[in-house]
Amino acid sequence: MIRSHFPSFGRVRLQVILLGVVALLLALNLVVMSLRSSISTAEEPTAPEVLPDFHLPGSISLCDESIPLENRRILEMLDREFTIAVWDRAQVFLWLKRAGRYFPYIEEKLAEAGMPDDLKYMAVAESALITDIKSRKRAVGLWQFMSHTGRRFGLRKNRMIDERLDFEQSTEAAINYLRRLHDEFDNWTLTLAAYNCGDAFLKREMRKQKVKDFYRLDLPLETERYVFRITAIKIIMENPRRYGFSLPPERLYPPNWYDSVPIKTSSRVNLTDLALALDTDFKVLKELNPQFRRNYVPKGKHQIKVPPGFGPKVVVALDELGKGGPRAKKVMSESHYVVQKGDTLGLIARRTGVSIASLRRYNDIRGSTIWAGQKLRLTP
Repeated sequence: MIRSHFPSFGRVRLQVILLGVVALLLALNLVVMSLRSSISTAEEPTAPEVLPDFHLPGSISLCDESIPLENRRILEMLDREFTIAVWDRAQVFLWLKRAGRYFPYIEEKLAEAGMPDDLKYMAVAESALITDIKSRKRAVGLWQFMSHTGRRFGLRKNRMIDERLDFEQSTEAAINYLRRLHDEFDNWTLTLAAYNCGDAFLKREMRKQKVKDFYRLDLPLETERYVFRITAIKIIMENPRRYGFSLPPERLYPPNWYDSVPIKTSSRVNLTDLALALDTDFKVLKELNPQFRRNYVPKGKHQIKVPPGFGPKVVVALDELGKGGPRAKKVMSESHYVVQKGDTLGLIARRTGVSIASLRRYNDIRGSTIWAGQKLRLTP
């Protein structure tokens, strides 16, 4: 009889060990198969989202002047600007919202001037309807006036005031400028081009190329794109739902309502003092009157905006400030401020609109020490 070399309890232990190894191998095999499956699934390409290609209308006009889409280059130039704009979804929504605030006024003024309603889309192309926007070339405001062009059309610009930032005044100036350009070129497309590149440059190119049709002129790419961009903006904003933009009327930004009051002051008026006299906030007056670059209204004639219903209070408030403000007249002129008891550099900066750094520089102040009676320069 052959006997096993292992006792019975040894055989049982060996069987348990072998079963454990088999179970472990099976488990590892399942893990490997699962990993292979997940890797295979991850490597399988997913179907990309299918995006529509929005089509241009079959015929398009700008300011009632037909665009020659049969010219392949013209069609592709317009399609470029249209495609860029229509897929800038956030930007278009903001255009539509801001249009609720600014278009009614622009439309009214264009109608009064007998000019095409399409010109309102220029403001979108120029500034995206952002009234305080500034370009790298130092053009400012909704209509992007350069300072010299603004002055030609009545917009004052100096260290205390910049009327290019006033929506109403800059709109009036833009309409006058466009009217003059149209009188000169007798064509709205050329008028838009001249607004962008300058009338003198455009006339020179027309003489040199012996062409009077914008679509046949070889102009700087920026100017050509400008006209097509205005056209693309018109196409989208005239029928936004066709291109996937749904905006309920209540989502449009409402117009800014205010009273506009003509004033004439013989000395500067601190906006904080005026706000307190009107029972409103400095921030309210500052936002309604961005043309005032400092924290005061300069002396002279101005149009000042105040909250609705506050118009009749302005003259009274200015009169009160004049009657109760001999201190203000004595302590502050256009170029100097006399320090009063309790004044700090920060308080003087707020009252005069001159920064603390400038006050220190103009008056050779190294720290913050000033004294009552000290006469501080407000200009270099």
